[in-house]
Amino acid sequence: RILNNISQLSSLPLQILFYVNGIYYIFYFLATLAMIIYKSQVFSYPDDFLAPDLAVLFLMAVLEVPRLYLGCKGNLREEEAPLGLSLGVTVGSMVLAVYLLAWQTYVLWADVVLSALLLSAYGLESGLKVMAIAAFVS
Repeated sequence: RILNNISQLSSLPLQILFYVNGIYYIFYFLATLAMIIYKSQVFSYPDDFLAPDLAVLFLMAVLEVPRLYLGCKGNLREEEAPLGLSLGVTVGSMVLAVYLLAWQTYVLWADVVLSALLLSAYGLESGLKVMAIAAFVS
């Protein structure tokens, strides 16, 4: 009977979104890498611009692991600090995704679609993180 008084504040939709975003990011990374390789072979890709585009993609991949780990940990443990850190890393990842969407050397329609989906998922996830943090604090 004691367990009935314990309220659960962690967000199931947020946890599901972490899982889906993790799977989608693997697809996003591989597809974007393949497109960069394709563009470097088909178009006259300036060598000075190939390295920054690849660096942004790999930096995003490096950020994705702690972003998802901290988010999952914070949500499941109902701790606002890891969830807040994950939110901060998500903002950084969003900036990098905007770079790949708008400012990389060549932007194909597939880049636009993949990045728009990723940014939408990040936006939804960020909103759910803010709501979860608000629930944990109150």
